[in-house]
Amino acid sequence: MSAKIYDYSKICSSVLSIDPKIRFAGVINERGRLVAGGMKENVEPLESEKDDEMIFMELALRVKMRKEFDKQLGPVNFAMASRERALAISVLINDDILYVVSEPDADYGVLPKQIIKIINS
Repeated sequence: MSAKIYDYSKICSSVLSIDPKIRFAGVINERGRLVAGGMKENVEPLESEKDDEMIFMELALRVKMRKEFDKQLGPVNFAMASRERALAISVLINDDILYVVSEPDADYGVLPKQIIKIINS
């Protein structure tokens, strides 16, 4: 069975538009490389480009490790990290990861559901 084909650029644009507090929406491949999307225009990054590379690689590794428990617990719908300066959400799309970063005070109860709805539409 083949995986569904997604328009990653369209997904990232749609995610960036759902909430003004979203700073970044990008798709990361399983090797930790950004393949679509990026920072919202006129938003100052919180980290350097080199730090981005490390964050993406660490995210890809974390997602692979979480898959080890899919048989027992079922697949991960999304993962979220609340930090002092940012809220980060990751959602699997086939073997890739949609990574979304918002301001820390974004509505973390609503945002993941809106993101998943965009992916599934």
